[in-house]
Amino acid sequence: MEDKWKLWASRVNDWRLIPRALMALYGYMSFEVAMWFMGLENPSGSQVTFVSTIWGAGAAWFGFYVNSGGKKADK
Repeated sequence: MEDKWKLWASRVNDWRLIPRALMALYGYMSFEVAMWFMGLENPSGSQVTFVSTIWGAGAAWFGFYVNSGGKKADK
């Protein structure tokens, strides 16, 4: 039974399911924030700052995603 869990964990890690799921969720959130912002008649400074922060964080998320793969130990 333990070998089954190790195999499953290895596959999830190899397929990078968690980083891909987080990127998909971030993409959805960014889209929703953009649609909300574009629907505002006269956005306030706080709303502009909020949207800028959400979209600016995208660069960090993408950097984490790109740098999270391909780190295999040399054998």
